[in-house]
Amino acid sequence: MKKVVGTLAAAIILVACGTGKENKTETATTASASSNDLSANPDYQKGLSLIGGSDCLTCHKVSEKLIGPAYKDVAAKYENTADKVKMLAEKVMKGGAGNWGAIPMTAHPTLKQEDAEAMVKYILLLKK
Repeated sequence: MKKVVGTLAAAIILVACGTGKENKTETATTASASSNDLSANPDYQKGLSLIGGSDCLTCHKVSEKLIGPAYKDVAAKYENTADKVKMLAEKVMKGGAGNWGAIPMTAHPTLKQEDAEAMVKYILLLKK
C-alpha cells in the first residue's frame, strides 16, 4: 500500500511540476509589480528573470502557498546570509522534503550553482 501511495504522490508531483508556462508571466509580473522598490536591485532582477524562465512558478507563488511554500514564507523563515543562500541553492538543485510538509521538492540538477544562488537571493529579498 505504501508503494502505491508513494508512486501516486510522485506522479502528482511530476504532473504538477510540468511546464506551467501559462502561469509564469502572470506570477512573475505580479511579483515585479508588487515589489517596485526592489526592481533596481541587480540580485532581484537576475533572480526574477531566472525564476520566470524556469519551472519554479509551477509549484510556488510569491505570496501564497501553491504546492510548495510561498516565496515570502521562505524569505520570512531564512536569514539573507551567504551561508543560507548557499544552503538553499543546494536544496533547490538537490530537491528535498520535510521542511515544508510531506510533498518533496523536485530536484533541479541541471541548474548551475550561481543561478540557483541568484534565484534564492531574489526570494530572500521578498522578506517584509
